[in-house]
Amino acid sequence: MKRIVFFLCILCLFFTNISGQYMPDYLGEEYTCRVFQMPDDYDGKVVTTLIKKKQHPAKEKAFLYVHGYNDYFFQTELADSVEAHGYNFYALDLRKYGRSLLAEQDTFFVKDIKEYYADLDTAIYTILQEGNKDIVLMGHSTGGLITSLYLNDRGGEVPVRALILNSPFLDMNMSWVLENIGVPLVSFIGKYFPYLEVQGRGLSMYAESLLKQYHGEWDYNTDWKLVYGHPIKAGWIRAIHQAHNRVQDGLNIQVPVLLMSSDQSIKEKKTWNEDYRRADIVLDVEDIQKYGRRLGAQVTPVTVAGGIHDLVLSLPTVRGVVYNVMFDWIDKNVQ
Repeated sequence: MKRIVFFLCILCLFFTNISGQYMPDYLGEEYTCRVFQMPDDYDGKVVTTLIKKKQHPAKEKAFLYVHGYNDYFFQTELADSVEAHGYNFYALDLRKYGRSLLAEQDTFFVKDIKEYYADLDTAIYTILQEGNKDIVLMGHSTGGLITSLYLNDRGGEVPVRALILNSPFLDMNMSWVLENIGVPLVSFIGKYFPYLEVQGRGLSMYAESLLKQYHGEWDYNTDWKLVYGHPIKAGWIRAIHQAHNRVQDGLNIQVPVLLMSSDQSIKEKKTWNEDYRRADIVLDVEDIQKYGRRLGAQVTPVTVAGGIHDLVLSLPTVRGVVYNVMFDWIDKNVQ
């Protein structure tokens, strides 16, 4: 019955919106993307974008990746590794992110995490329509928060067999005072003044640890993944605070969950430190491991020595460990 409800919701989306066909993606000839026009929200037009790697018809299982905050899909090494393990690879650029960001939109802004559910529904329905029967879902950072709540709330409606979490955003990385007094206060204000700017653009050290032009090994679109981040609004803080409260109270995800994080966090400062390439400087890994164990009854916690916030962008030897952990776990837990 739940599966029927899911498909009815998707049919309503498709009857009320125009979706384009796949077109070449900027990542190269192995990638295509498809833009879906979603129902307008409080700020106007909304789209979401599904990216896929060139596929082999014999495969009937898929892997769907969901990015984090101030992010989009560009991690082609992840896609190559997934494909080599026998899965069709897809990624989703959520509304107001990356390929889905429209010129007039307030970048990354939502008032409720559930706004992303329609994007995930659309992606999953499309993946099924393309001949895939089973899906492994992966979420990084805020994408890990979103996918955790999505699977908890959708329950058995969707054919997702497992959830992989790459440094999920399950708690703020702030002082006790800010987390317990400041954030709830801003969250309350965000109900009435959602567009009030409460935090500036932040520091650049995480971006510098990634980009080739600084200290990293990656190239990406810095108009979509901003070096200094984006001003944060009270309404967004409210959406995240409410989502964190739900996670920290405990969820009941019914599928196996792989919970991955670095083995250490260090504070980001204004000057470069080589240790930024071997630790999470965005989130507190102790919070990740603590609250991640509350997601369901089948959580496998793993810490990766020397990992950074986005584990698949860590140093090469560390990435090798991440992929070995992922695929060994999939082989043991996904039937």
